[in-house]
Amino acid sequence: MSPNIRIVLVEPSHPGNIGAVARAMKNMALEELVLVRPKQFPHAEATARASGADDILERARVVDTLAQGLDGCGFVAATTSRDRDQNFRVVDVRDAAERIVAEARRSPAAVLFGAERTGLTNDDIDSAHVLIRIPANQAYLSLNLAMAVQLVSYELFRARGAKVVPLPTEVPLATPEQMEHLYAHLAQVMEEVEFRDRTQSGTNLMARIRRFLQRAELDQNEANIVRGLLTAVQARRRRAGGNDGAK
Repeated sequence: MSPNIRIVLVEPSHPGNIGAVARAMKNMALEELVLVRPKQFPHAEATARASGADDILERARVVDTLAQGLDGCGFVAATTSRDRDQNFRVVDVRDAAERIVAEARRSPAAVLFGAERTGLTNDDIDSAHVLIRIPANQAYLSLNLAMAVQLVSYELFRARGAKVVPLPTEVPLATPEQMEHLYAHLAQVMEEVEFRDRTQSGTNLMARIRRFLQRAELDQNEANIVRGLLTAVQARRRRAGGNDGAK
C-alpha cells in the first residue's frame, strides 16, 4: 500500500543522483517521485544508478514549477542543512518523519530536496510547514542528494512501523532439559580440571555461566557442539593420564 508520501527533487543536476534516489525510495517502499526542472532526465546514468528501481523512474513526473510538483499535497516538509533567517520551525529528521507519516494518512504529504550544489532557495521553502534537519558533523554538513533522501526515507519507513523481522531458523532452541544436561556436563568438566568457584559462597560462578549461556539462546545443534567440546576435553585428559570422568 502506498504511503501517500511524495519525494520532490528541485532542479537536480546529476542524473546519477536521480537514479540513486529512486533506488533509495524503493528500498524504503516509497513510490512517488517528482522532478522539478531536472537538468538531465531521462538519462542512461539514472537508469544504471537505479539498480533495479526502474519502475520508480518510469513513473516519475517531470514538472516545470514547484507548485505543480506540490499539487494536491497537504503537509510539506523541506530539507535544509543551513540556518534560515525566516521564522521556520526546524525539526529533527526522526520527529519530522513521524509527523509526515501522520499527515499522509489524511492527504498526500511531500518532502522537498534541493539541487546538489545550492540546496533549496528561500522561495522553494515558502510552501513548507517545517524544515527537516539531519544531524551531521558541524564541520561538514554537506550531504549528497541521494544520501539525504536515503536517510529521510529510512526514517519514514521506521515511522510507518517497520520492524526487523528475525529470519526463522530450522533448528529449534535447546530445550530446558537439554540445557540442564549441558550445565551438569560443564560442572563435571570444571571439577575435573579443577576450575572452581573462588568466591566466598562458592555458588556464583555456575550461576553466572548459566546466565550468559541462557542469553546466548543456544539452539540444539549449538548445545550439542558445546557438549562435544566438553567430551573432547575429558577424552584428552584420559589419554594424558588424568582422572576419568563420566560422560
